[in-house]
Parts: sequence; structure tokens; C-alpha cells
Amino acid sequence: MPRMRRKHELPQKVCATCGRPFAWRRKWARDWESVRYCSKRCRGRD
Repeated sequence: MPRMRRKHELPQKVCATCGRPFAWRRKWARDWESVRYCSKRCRGRD
């Protein structure tokens, strides 16, 4: 089993709407390259 990573070790991006940095999440593992927003709220604002 792979070892756990700390949050600061995960890849990060900047949200296209609010400009805040957000970290990789397991649910985004398949399409991390296409993730642009940190939340559903930011996705709805753009």
C-alpha cells in the first residue's frame, strides 16, 4: 500500500475564479489535468 502524503506534499493548482490555491483530492485523480475550480461554488460563478 502506498504511504500517506501530507497535504503540503500534494500537487496544487490555483482556482480560475477566486485565485486561491487548492490541493489535489482523491476524487480528482482521474481528471486532475482538467480541474480548474476549487469548489462547486466557484464553478457556478464563472
